[in-house]
Amino acid sequence: MANKFVEELRWRGMVHDIMPGTEEQLDKEMTTAYIGFDPTSDSLHIGSLVPIILLVHLERAGHKPVALVGGATGMIGDPSGKSDERNLLDEVALAHNVAGIKGVLSRFLDFNSSEKNAPVLVNNYDWMKDFSFIDFARDVGKRITVNYMMAKDSVKKRLSGDEGSVGMSFTEFTYQLIQGYDFHYLYKTMGCKLQMGGSDQWGNITTGTELVRRMHDGEDQAKAYAMTCPLITKADGSKFGKSEGGNVWLDPDKTSVYKFYQFWLNTTDADAEKYIKIFTFLDKETIESLIAEHNENPGFRALQKRLAEEVTVFVHSREDYDNAVKASKILFSKDFKNEIKQLPETLFLDVFEGVKQAEISESEFKEGIDMIGALAAKTKFLNSNGDARRALKENAVAVNKEKVKEDYILSSEDLIHDKYIIISRGKKTNFLLKVV
Repeated sequence: MANKFVEELRWRGMVHDIMPGTEEQLDKEMTTAYIGFDPTSDSLHIGSLVPIILLVHLERAGHKPVALVGGATGMIGDPSGKSDERNLLDEVALAHNVAGIKGVLSRFLDFNSSEKNAPVLVNNYDWMKDFSFIDFARDVGKRITVNYMMAKDSVKKRLSGDEGSVGMSFTEFTYQLIQGYDFHYLYKTMGCKLQMGGSDQWGNITTGTELVRRMHDGEDQAKAYAMTCPLITKADGSKFGKSEGGNVWLDPDKTSVYKFYQFWLNTTDADAEKYIKIFTFLDKETIESLIAEHNENPGFRALQKRLAEEVTVFVHSREDYDNAVKASKILFSKDFKNEIKQLPETLFLDVFEGVKQAEISESEFKEGIDMIGALAAKTKFLNSNGDARRALKENAVAVNKEKVKEDYILSSEDLIHDKYIIISRGKKTNFLLKVV
């Protein structure tokens, strides 16, 4: 059972560190394993897709996944990979974020399943909220030495002043102990024997395995295990998971499905070959075939198209994916003017998000807007009336993707959803005129 799970992750490039004995444990029996999710926001972005996919692979291999939302640890802040202490959230904000993350996780893991290995969702605030400082110091603090805690990379970097660090508060210093206690608690109450996470979590996770061993000293089977996956990077060295507008979120109200789809579609060849193994559940044979097909004809972008399809369907739905593809194709359609009017207004606005916009009153529009006004005088899309005239003489201006001359007058026939007009200069520069 387990070799299938670990081997599956290995060929996908999803294993960074693994504690000795982990594979044997997974091979021996159905194993409960957990991953923690930090509630710094009320949603998750695509950086969180890797741990979600890890839990899905775990469940498919017959093991039992536990998703832990850090309602308690979120009050402290994880120092791993950070050079500064972050602002702490209050209980109201944290409760809001925890609820949002639970909603996102529920889209990928069925916490109401009746299967033996059904996923479980927990919040560490539930067992930490009544834990007094004295009890924690007595029962947990005495088990782990300060020397052990200071040897962790996340602590050493902050204390040595690396990465522009300003040191570390006692609050953050205790983070690894609290996360370690989570592992002990899940081990004690659920028989959870494995914690997984990103490679930057190795120090915190191994503190947990050590705490389990020490708090259950004398128990023959008191063994806990650790496994991490690599942090996702881009081939050019830039940060994964960000677009021009910031994070790429898993919630459509934060990142539209169209923008989400476009993010994956615009992946470079080098990244697409890596990402299709990590972010999809396609089998090895299918992926190798896709890579070969892509290498034969890179211009067709077979890898990017399949990657965008698989991830968009997994995170959103087949219908959402179909609409995103339709919207993408409409931009290059020969019948743009009619097809664009069939897109729902929200999807239409997603497509043209970030495009330079201008508003014009309904009364002005009814008087008639000529192309000089539409390009410069009334909208400032172009710098001057002269620029507008030159573009029109060069036959470079289109209204709803149909070329127009200087004498063209905008009318209600041009309106999309009774209020929008797309004006283009050349193939790539679009403007959105809105009648209000």
